[in-house]
Amino acid sequence: MRLLNTVATDGEDPCYVEVANRMALTANYSGGSLSTFVINRDGTLSKLKTRFEGHVGGPDSSRQGQAHIHCVKKMNDGYILASDFSADQLLAFRLDTADNVLKPRGVAGRLPLDSGPRHIITSRNGRLVYVMSELSGAVTVFQYHAGRVKLVQSVLSDSAFARGGADIHLTPDGRFLYASNRLKNDGLSIFQVLSNGKLRKVGYQRTGIHPRNFNITPNGRYLLAACRDSDMIQIFRIDKRSGMLEDTGRLINLPHPVCIQFAKR
Repeated sequence: MRLLNTVATDGEDPCYVEVANRMALTANYSGGSLSTFVINRDGTLSKLKTRFEGHVGGPDSSRQGQAHIHCVKKMNDGYILASDFSADQLLAFRLDTADNVLKPRGVAGRLPLDSGPRHIITSRNGRLVYVMSELSGAVTVFQYHAGRVKLVQSVLSDSAFARGGADIHLTPDGRFLYASNRLKNDGLSIFQVLSNGKLRKVGYQRTGIHPRNFNITPNGRYLLAACRDSDMIQIFRIDKRSGMLEDTGRLINLPHPVCIQFAKR
């Protein structure tokens, strides 16, 4: 890879980046903001175009005492959702593709108090949104339509109540969902996705220490868990019928892995 340019987010600790049309969007955790940049034709980024602030309102004064935006996710219909961690809600934005401008559309939906919404994923058809919450350790299922969500189900992932819920992903075929948990009983919750989109917990796989992030190979055969404090990426084989994980015993050793992405060819 060749570095093209570097642009400041004007928000502390950017922790997530999303590309939507010709815009790059960053969630800035400590900065409590969402920053937007135009992607130029040569692939470089413009200077900061707009920045939107998050909110507070959650009951945990130590973890929700200041605004945190943790994830930004584009939807199939041109809306953008952002996890407003400290206010226990999802924010909605509308992308104007003609002018490359992101416009705020208010609160998309709310989670139970003390949730701390962290990461967002969507079903393949875009009709369902799944949110992993850090503080409650729950996975929340929402119906989605036109920038608004309706709560359908909340199911516990972090049974140790460690307040360390982390990442969330669906298998490519949409049959199974996995959520990682940290701080105690580190590992991955395994859920079957039912025909109505709701979840049924079917298992748990222990991992190395602090599985902050994980990803599933595009062919759906393997799950790679980035165990930050074990200095390794663990490789698990996915049983396509049951969703269970088998530790292959193979590792990728490197210091403090925190994010795994697969390049598209």
